[in-house]
Amino acid sequence: QYEELQLSAGRHRDDLQNTRVAGLQTATPDAEQRGELALKDTRAKLEELETALQKAKADLARQLREYQELMNIKLALDIEIATYRKLLEGEESTWELPLQTKSCPNPEMFSPLWEHAGAGLGFQQRAWTGGSGAGSSCRAGGFGSGAGSSSSVRFVSKSTTLKSHRS
Repeated sequence: QYEELQLSAGRHRDDLQNTRVAGLQTATPDAEQRGELALKDTRAKLEELETALQKAKADLARQLREYQELMNIKLALDIEIATYRKLLEGEESTWELPLQTKSCPNPEMFSPLWEHAGAGLGFQQRAWTGGSGAGSSCRAGGFGSGAGSSSSVRFVSKSTTLKSHRS
């Protein structure tokens, strides 16, 4: 009886082992198939991410080029502003306010400007600037059209004048 139990236990062990092997043999292709699908999905995601990375790099390069162009434009504008600022500072240093201002001694001198300043045109006042002597001047502000043009005549006297700072 002991031997029968041993034989029976051996058969059950063999049956159990065969069942395990059969289950594993069935599970192996399923696991391989799931693994292959997961690998395909992973490769597809990797390809998608690589494509997105390349697109992001191209976009970044484009943005960097645009930024560099904008910085070049900004630099040029800063230089232009600085140049105009220097020109204005130079002009301001030559602007002088006389000690006395009188009317122009000969208003008819500029009357053609006033006669031709028709509708829609504006003109500036005329003023005699300076004191006496060869350095005196009569300044006539020009008249301008809608285009914003103007003309003026200006002579600056270096004798007895004060500097004026315009804002």
